[in-house]
Amino acid sequence: MSTQHAAAPSAPRSLQRRLLSTVLALVAAAWGLAAAMTWYDARHEVSELLDAHLVQTAALLLMQPLDELEDEDLNLAPDLHKYQQRVVFQVWHKGKLLAHSANAPREPLTERKTRGFADSQADGESWHVFVTPSHDADLLLQVGELQSTRNDVVMVSLYSMVWPTVLVLPLLVLGIWWTVHGSVRPLRQLGQDVAARQPQSLEPLPTAGVPPEVLPLVAALNGLFTRTSDLLAAEQQFTANAAHELRTPIAGIRMQAQVAQGATQEAERAQALAATVQGCDRATRLVEQLLQLARLDAESATSAIAPCHLTEVARHVVSDLQGHAQQRQQTVLLDAALPVLAPLAEPLAAVLLRNLLDNALRYSPDGAQVQIRITPANAQEPMQLCVEDSGPGMTEAEMARLGERFFRVLGTGQSGSGLGWSIVQRIARLHGLQVQLSRSPQWGGLRVRILWPRAPQP
Repeated sequence: MSTQHAAAPSAPRSLQRRLLSTVLALVAAAWGLAAAMTWYDARHEVSELLDAHLVQTAALLLMQPLDELEDEDLNLAPDLHKYQQRVVFQVWHKGKLLAHSANAPREPLTERKTRGFADSQADGESWHVFVTPSHDADLLLQVGELQSTRNDVVMVSLYSMVWPTVLVLPLLVLGIWWTVHGSVRPLRQLGQDVAARQPQSLEPLPTAGVPPEVLPLVAALNGLFTRTSDLLAAEQQFTANAAHELRTPIAGIRMQAQVAQGATQEAERAQALAATVQGCDRATRLVEQLLQLARLDAESATSAIAPCHLTEVARHVVSDLQGHAQQRQQTVLLDAALPVLAPLAEPLAAVLLRNLLDNALRYSPDGAQVQIRITPANAQEPMQLCVEDSGPGMTEAEMARLGERFFRVLGTGQSGSGLGWSIVQRIARLHGLQVQLSRSPQWGGLRVRILWPRAPQP
């Protein structure tokens, strides 16, 4: 049985190494291209120059009297070219060699008879030859140069041009390394500053002297630190308030349990147990709302939300809470004749409606009426959800504080944590909904309107 091990992912290359590799590769490519172009230009120019020397040598030889060219060992090259041991000439007359340089072969340098250049093999060597007849076409002059000589001249010329660049290359590489190393120094310093911070240290990073390219990163980190600091402060406050709110129903449950445990009469025990159940219900409701609010606080985006049928969601919520309303002889009316699509995920729509209806029922007296009205968008009004009741209503000051976590209107005689409104406003804020609070003109209690900018397309 063989065991296969997954290959460990290779560590990513550092930014400095990538910059150095890229810049040095570009420099090497540019240098190689320049060297190739220099080689080509040098070879071409030197070839042109040497060809001109051959033509000049031939012209000087043709200016010599014929009787001075009849000596077969005549050597005129030292006065005509610096490469006297490599440049040769031959003077032919009707196939007879009349004169030649001392280092010239005895066989013809080339078979060419007309004026021009030719590459040929003679005496086991490669030659570049210039051929020209005399003015009377009686003599044929061949002036040649070894190809190896020409190549040597090209290489010497190339070396004279390239070697300064080769000497500068190490300095260029060192300068590139120093520049790149210095350019990424702010990033290294930023990483060291962040790594040296304690977990509770959320002060903004200093921006003085930060390069413009790094400034967006520093600004983003500072924004993250600010949001994290605000979130931690809010969570600390929330945790303290939640602990306080949970302590009350738990203490009440314990007290009622002790009363039931020590009761001597059945009626007293039943009453204590009923109060214990009510305390458990209150604690359960509080925990549910805390969990809902915690999940909503974790929401960070509202994209890719499938619209829900708000009318159907409202029917389900009314059906779920109908039993609680009947216990207090309360009436719930649903005014939603037309199907309405809302740009809201169905679970969040249910949470929104449940909290609105639960608050309306909880803070309205026995026998009160609560109405839910869902209106599609039209030319005058946007799509809206309206929940209004016949309860005591709220003052302007109380409406202004509505939605603060653990805020409760005093004197209602109802238990609660004030989290329901926080949940409603959090959902509205996440989805860009508008929440309007006012006194109900029809029932006299509180009216809550949730407004959508426009109806979504199905």
